[in-house]
Amino acid sequence: QVQLVESGGGLVQPGGSLRLSCAASGSIFSISAMGWYRQAPGEQRELVAGITSGGSTYYADSVKGRFTVSRDNVKNTVYLQLNSLKLEDTAVYYCHAAGPGSVDYWGRGTQVTVSS
Repeated sequence: QVQLVESGGGLVQPGGSLRLSCAASGSIFSISAMGWYRQAPGEQRELVAGITSGGSTYYADSVKGRFTVSRDNVKNTVYLQLNSLKLEDTAVYYCHAAGPGSVDYWGRGTQVTVSS
């Protein structure tokens, strides 16, 4: 089992920045990749950014150039730096970890609200 705990969400004005953190614990040796999803009200959950154990990254087109995903293997933590935030970035952001055999682990989510 893997436990994921997110932190760092909040209220920010358009153009502002936030940094989300996701601390992993438990059977972290089994994790192959980690990432961030988000879900806005009435919308499906979507992949925002991901990073493999080797450091390869992926970004959704809507966040390329604005968001940066990184990981600290010593702290077992994944980060998502959100810059140049837009109103449409408002959502609950969830940390995800991919385990063996297509097992998915999820955090409880952290709210990001972009509002003037």
